[in-house]
Amino acid sequence: MTPRVTVCGLGPGGEGDLTEATAAALASGRPTFLRTARHPTAHRVQNPVTFDEIYDSADSLAEVYQIIADRLVEAATEAGDVLYVVPGSPLVLERSVMHLRADTRIEVDILPSLSFLDVAWARLAIDPVEAGVRLVDGHVFAQEIEGQTGPLLIAHTHAPWVLSDIKLAMDAGPEQTVTVLKALGTQDEEIFDVSWPDLDRSFEPDHLTSLFVPSIVVPVGSELKRTVDLMHRLRQECPWDQKQTHESLRRYLLEETYEVLEALDDLIKHNGDGVDQYIDLEEELGDLWFQILFHAELASEAGAFSIADVARTVHDKLVARHPHVFANTEVETAEDVVSNWEAIKKEEKGRASIMDGIPAALPALSFAHKIQEKAARSDHASDPALASAVLDRGLLGDAGEHELGQLLLAVVDQACQLGFDPEHALRQAAIQARDRYRQGEVAGLVPVNWLLG
Repeated sequence: MTPRVTVCGLGPGGEGDLTEATAAALASGRPTFLRTARHPTAHRVQNPVTFDEIYDSADSLAEVYQIIADRLVEAATEAGDVLYVVPGSPLVLERSVMHLRADTRIEVDILPSLSFLDVAWARLAIDPVEAGVRLVDGHVFAQEIEGQTGPLLIAHTHAPWVLSDIKLAMDAGPEQTVTVLKALGTQDEEIFDVSWPDLDRSFEPDHLTSLFVPSIVVPVGSELKRTVDLMHRLRQECPWDQKQTHESLRRYLLEETYEVLEALDDLIKHNGDGVDQYIDLEEELGDLWFQILFHAELASEAGAFSIADVARTVHDKLVARHPHVFANTEVETAEDVVSNWEAIKKEEKGRASIMDGIPAALPALSFAHKIQEKAARSDHASDPALASAVLDRGLLGDAGEHELGQLLLAVVDQACQLGFDPEHALRQAAIQARDRYRQGEVAGLVPVNWLLG
């Protein structure tokens, strides 16, 4: 016989919220498990095993719910039939129940229960279907409602840090109002309005707190969406934008990338303290973003992919390449992360060599650096003694292009051995040489050592 877990809910928190079916289940004498004793009517559950200690020991809420589900499966396998009691309704934002329903080792019975939503609609005097209200989890607010403009009911807003994350997800002012719903259906029920700037500092939330947003004044992700809409319009109405192709835009992508690098160098020069430098970086990143958006727009017109696909792809790729964050892989150092990254990337791409995938269009110095970096990560770094010998020998009188190339490779290898970026080192040396020449011009005498002074 397949093990069974019966799930019932305690309702929003009022003494009269328990259904007859739930009351009968609580009196059935089956082994009973309670997700949390932090609920106004938890005392109605007799001698339960609670999972409150897991909230303190687990690293994340996702882990909490998976552990709860696993323990319930174990208990059902041993006892045959167990009862699992949750706050509210088993089918409203109960992630542990979602895990249970997806587990093929057990059967799951759900006893319908009153939800805090039913009380919320009554207190707010709205029909959620007619109003088009969307229910979202406060823990993933920013990800859930990008571009959303309609009314929202936000659950799981139990702590100040959750409120802060929600507030920071939108750049809204005091015109954005929020209705706070606390302890609905209980004697301690409170309903009041706050402005968006005061959301995380005007009251103390708890596990019975939710938020209602009548309408979003500033949609999440609105600025990004505006640039996408702008790109659409430019392609339709601007003669210059209409005639551009991936090939014609290639040089602009390169130019904007170098301008971002220049802005970064200027910021680094000021140790990250220059307000003007950050403004410059913001502008240059915007120009680079527009180039990325332009290529995505052309691809969308060709029926290949959209900018949303680009965002989704990089999101999924980063999740897959960070198993130490999103899975069970353990790492100790940043070098371990890079090693895992390269191994995963090689498997994803079906590459026979770690050298596959290095862009041949890179500047020669960066191309050589990338090759030597890849080799070093696979424990096949070049022989430093050999590179040193090439440097000592230098260029002989009959040296040709091949010998010059070998000498430059040896210089790049020496930079790798010392932990320097040769591209950056050469660029800084060239900038200093340029400045020495300029100073000589101003003084009326360019020094003979201006290049290597």
